[in-house]
Amino acid sequence: MPSADQKFIRIRGANEHNLKCIDVDIPRDQLVVVTGLSGSGKSTLAFDTVYAEGQRKYMESLSAYARQFLDQLQKPDVEEIEGLPPTIAIEQRSASSNPRSTVATTTEIYDYLRVLFARAGTPHCWECGREITAQSSTQIVDAVMKYPAGTKLMVLSPLVRGQKGEHKDIFGAIHKQGFVRARVDGELIELDPKNPPALKKTFNHNVEAIVDRIVLKPEIRSRLADSIETALKLSQGLVIISVAAGDGWRDDIFSEKFACPVHPNVSLPELEPRLFSFNSPHGACPECHGLGTLSEFDPELIVPDEALSMENGAIEAWRKNGKRMNIYYSRVLRQFCRDFGCSYTKPYKDVPKKQRDILMYGTDAKGDEGTGTWFEGVIPNLQRRFENTESEWVKTKLHSYMSEQPCKVCCGTRLKKEALAVRLHTLDQHTGTVGGCEPEQIEHERDAHGLSGTGASPVSENGNGNAHGRGARATKKVSLPGYSIDDVARMTVGAAKSFAEHIRLGEEGRKIAEPIMREISARLGFMLDVGLGYLTLDRKTGTLSGGEAQRIRLATQVGSGLVGVCYVLDEPTIGLHQRDNTRLIRTLHRLRDIGNSVIMVEHDEDCIRHSDYLIDIGPGAGAHGGDVVVTGRVEDLLANRKSQIANRKSDSITLKYLTGEYQIATPEIRRPVDVDKHCLELKGCRENNLKNIDVRIPLGGFVCITGVSGSGKSTLINQTLIPALKRKLYGSKLKAGEHKTLNGVAKIDKVIEIDQSPIGRTPRSNPATYTGVFDEIRKVFAKTREAKIRGYEMGRFSFNVKGGRCESCQGQGTKCIEMHFLPDVYVNCEVCHGTRYNAETLEIHYRGKNIAEILAMTVEEAMNFFENFPVIHRQLKALNDVGLSYVKIGQPSTQLSGGEAQRVKLATELGKNPTGHTLYILDEPTTGLHFADIHNLLNVLNRLADLGNTILVIEHNLDVIKCADWLIDMGPAGGVRGGEIVAEGTPEQVAASPRSFTGQYLKAMLAKAAPAKVERAREAAE
Repeated sequence: MPSADQKFIRIRGANEHNLKCIDVDIPRDQLVVVTGLSGSGKSTLAFDTVYAEGQRKYMESLSAYARQFLDQLQKPDVEEIEGLPPTIAIEQRSASSNPRSTVATTTEIYDYLRVLFARAGTPHCWECGREITAQSSTQIVDAVMKYPAGTKLMVLSPLVRGQKGEHKDIFGAIHKQGFVRARVDGELIELDPKNPPALKKTFNHNVEAIVDRIVLKPEIRSRLADSIETALKLSQGLVIISVAAGDGWRDDIFSEKFACPVHPNVSLPELEPRLFSFNSPHGACPECHGLGTLSEFDPELIVPDEALSMENGAIEAWRKNGKRMNIYYSRVLRQFCRDFGCSYTKPYKDVPKKQRDILMYGTDAKGDEGTGTWFEGVIPNLQRRFENTESEWVKTKLHSYMSEQPCKVCCGTRLKKEALAVRLHTLDQHTGTVGGCEPEQIEHERDAHGLSGTGASPVSENGNGNAHGRGARATKKVSLPGYSIDDVARMTVGAAKSFAEHIRLGEEGRKIAEPIMREISARLGFMLDVGLGYLTLDRKTGTLSGGEAQRIRLATQVGSGLVGVCYVLDEPTIGLHQRDNTRLIRTLHRLRDIGNSVIMVEHDEDCIRHSDYLIDIGPGAGAHGGDVVVTGRVEDLLANRKSQIANRKSDSITLKYLTGEYQIATPEIRRPVDVDKHCLELKGCRENNLKNIDVRIPLGGFVCITGVSGSGKSTLINQTLIPALKRKLYGSKLKAGEHKTLNGVAKIDKVIEIDQSPIGRTPRSNPATYTGVFDEIRKVFAKTREAKIRGYEMGRFSFNVKGGRCESCQGQGTKCIEMHFLPDVYVNCEVCHGTRYNAETLEIHYRGKNIAEILAMTVEEAMNFFENFPVIHRQLKALNDVGLSYVKIGQPSTQLSGGEAQRVKLATELGKNPTGHTLYILDEPTTGLHFADIHNLLNVLNRLADLGNTILVIEHNLDVIKCADWLIDMGPAGGVRGGEIVAEGTPEQVAASPRSFTGQYLKAMLAKAAPAKVERAREAAE
């Protein structure tokens, strides 16, 4: 029972979407889980009601002037909400696709790092590696006064340093200023304006004006200070103190700027945070403007198949350019082979590397040293055509042979060399390099502290490239102590946390860095707590999954330390391995314990069991849902499932699965798969963290790729296997992750990738149009008697083209009215009243329904309505089978979640005639699915597998994993500690592996699951 002082968010009369005027009390300062079948109304209650009202009330507290600059929210359809604190939503949505957005910038860690390096970093010369310090004239005087008394010294002002010329104007200018002596190339001379020193203009020279000659004594300080200030002013910040030492002189160079005393070309501006920002022109690499990559012609795309000869079209970019151009390029290639002694008819892979380089990049202006023959090169030719053409078609065609390549100036670091030369030190005495590009990924994980490797802070010399497009290459590498800001950004979250703990600074530096490091460590700690320790800080947010992006935002919110807030979360466990669930739950409990309310839409069993309060929405989906099935404290509900609210007659499907009354059974007999004879074999996978692994994926069964978050699953499948298959089967120009070979492709006829990307980006796209059902429905209406009399064809019943659509709203059905500082109002079109069609089209009926009423039907209703049309019925049944019975067939795609979009794609494939040799690849298809929905999904996947197709699934859900025929478990951990195959085989074999984290949890799942024989043949027939 709730305590007397328990506070609640009281909701009365919630009618938003499919909610049926429900009343519910949500306890505050508790971890509350809202669950139920997909489409039952969970997100409507949590986001469209609670969060929307919280945001709206906050907006209303602002002035009318401020509100006109903000996106206003509509008032949800609810009678009353009491006790609602300020709300923050952390939704399941794709991260920013901005290439400048990284994990470090999103979490604000990079902002703190910029301040840390600007205030506590030590600049170095990138030519010689020595520390660069800026000293005031007073500090220089203090340093000189520490020399032994009686020391003979000269104060010199360097005017010319390593420059060619006669420099007569320099000698005349300093003589006019009263200087009578100078040191030229180490020799002292008397200045005579009528007879200046004769210097050879083709030699490098050093010229220093002698400002003063002093024997050091305590009383000489004021004279020394004047001389040093004069020297600094004359040379713009440099002074040389030449000290008598034995038979010669020793030069000590001092600077009042961040400049190397030995290399005059090396100087740094004042250290400010903007110097370390790749989003600012002050810090960004001038070549790539801070992106780290450039779009360049890629030899792998120009020659996609090295088994072909030049005669048979190995240089694909020089094919399909028209008959005359093809003849011309064939003649060019034959002439190249004659000039450089290579075969025109042998496979391209047999051409020697030197000749291949000349073919791709060309010779310099004088021609090849061996033959003296000039050749432009394929890439310079394509680059010239790309830059000079005015045809968009040609540009598009040539762009297909380009890929993103690391910038040759900054080597992907995004920053100027000045920023990369500022270093911080740790206890491990790390030494990085400046001036060279590392071909492999930089490694930062040392056994002792999680820190090691070589920092890559490259400086390239563009003069090394020729005039015909051959890339510039850095030629020098200078070792610098410590870590640059790029070195830290390339670390994983775990390694960066260790870096923060082992940083070594002086007394002043510690005082400066202490508050900065505290914030950095806190944010890194939160990211570790939510299972993101494997991510690198420079990982682009556009490459993150929805679950990873959501947990990053969650870690940022935890780090903000807000109290008294209501957080609304959308399935934060998505993409998270069971191993990391405990840490995520601990983070959510911490968020609750500091005084916040946490409302979480979730299906994960661990999260439900560790929550304080459960709200189950249902009992079914769509029109069958929208009601509160059961509420109460989780432990009370699980202890006695029948102890529910007295007036609730409906039973909770969620509780039935939690208590074991319902369960997803483990198949008693698994499909026999032969990994030795019938498989796809991917050899030598080295992309990202993959450690040169060979992978065999058996065909003709249900295969699961498992492993902890960051172990390399997506790299293996999405970045390597799928692009490689598409290149082999369809001639795609997608660049596959680094690997040696892919074998066994002949055993499959097509690849179907079913991911969670939207099925359309405009409201005009919907399940009916995506699956092709709408075309068949329009055919039905075009065949009606009335339509034939009027001469209406299929196009008349489309809302995307002129003819039958309402031209007032152009088939949108609604109009947006801007209200300035009030919310934009979406109103139904006053002409068509939201139907999208004109009156004449709506007069055509089939079985009493017009086309607009058909689009308003749910999948379940439409399936029964068109039961006599096999093509339509089969496709709608597929939608129904994947758990989308509640979705309207005309529902805009923008209103579908990622999981719903994925199931629409899956249903589209189900509705087609299968070949039995198709490879279906799904990435976490259980996203957003209830236990009962997963049950349905497994039935669908098994049906496809029973027909001989191969189902390849990346998954964390143990109910799916235990039902697979074959598992490939990646790991053993995430990031650099992953990238290996830990275990493979049947679920029972993987469960027996002591190295596999997945196996540990799977073992417990298999032990408690009751096996049940699965009659797959009968289900497939049905």
